[in-house]
Formats: sequence, structure tokens, C-alpha cells
Amino acid sequence: MPGPSAGTAVTAAACRSETDLRPKKTILCVDDNEQALSVRTFLLETRGYRVIATLSAQQALEVVQQSVPGALDLLLSDLNMPQMDGNELVRRAKQLQPSLPAMIVSTTAGTSDRACCADVFLPKGASSPAEMIERIRVLVARKRGPKRAHFTPGVVLGSALAS
Repeated sequence: MPGPSAGTAVTAAACRSETDLRPKKTILCVDDNEQALSVRTFLLETRGYRVIATLSAQQALEVVQQSVPGALDLLLSDLNMPQMDGNELVRRAKQLQPSLPAMIVSTTAGTSDRACCADVFLPKGASSPAEMIERIRVLVARKRGPKRAHFTPGVVLGSALAS
């Protein structure tokens, strides 16, 4: 049986180089629990994301303040943290960068504790890592927005001249 054709090998190499050239999406990940933060960082980095990990909401706000708008693709935060909870962090971060998508994860799933400022709330024990990755993928894609329609000046100009 013949092996893969040269065309297949070239196509695979081209796909790999396109993937390598695509910039990584940057996720600001916040959790006061160092072990949980480490696990989440590993999960995201192995899926190709660039992760900025912080152990406090205050550190995360400093990162948001120092970042150029659009440089961060997602804010992923724990809900229950000392000094400032995830809701307050997201509220303040969105004041600084309104288009920054935010996801809050928490072990507490009571309706009074739910994330009210984030785009997505995900209970830690009730969702799998695969579900979290999928939600992140959707939020990051949504941030990019729809593709813009191409504007062709000649067509518009031509129709304007015709009238």
C-alpha cells in the first residue's frame, strides 16, 4: 500500500506553520488558591493559551490597568477571594476595559453567590475541564466579533456616479 503523498505532507506542514503563526490568546487567570491556579494554568497552557496567573484580585486589576485594550482575551476568576471577590474584580476590570470577556468559576453555586458581573458563571464541581475549555473558546471567539463586510470603494462610487 502506498504511503502518504508529497502533497499531503506539504499540506500538513502548511497547516502546522499557519497554526504556529497564529498569536496565542491571552487569559488573565485569578485564584487565591495557589494549587487551583496552578492546575487551571496548566490546563489552559496545554490547550495553547498564554496565561497570566495572579493570586489576588488586586494583582489582576493591576494587570488590566497596565494592558493595552485588546491585549487580554479573557478574565477567568474565582468568585470567593479575600479583600475583593470575583464579582467586584470583573466589575472594575470592565470599567477599565469594557470589551474584556469574563468568566467566574466557584465551588459555591447558591444563587446569592452567583457571578452577576461576568459573561459566564461556571460551578467548579459541576463542570468538566472540557466544558470549561469549550466555554473559554466561545468567549474568546466572541471577543473577536463577526467578520467585517468588505468595502469596495469602486462599487459604491460607481453607483453614486450613476445616480
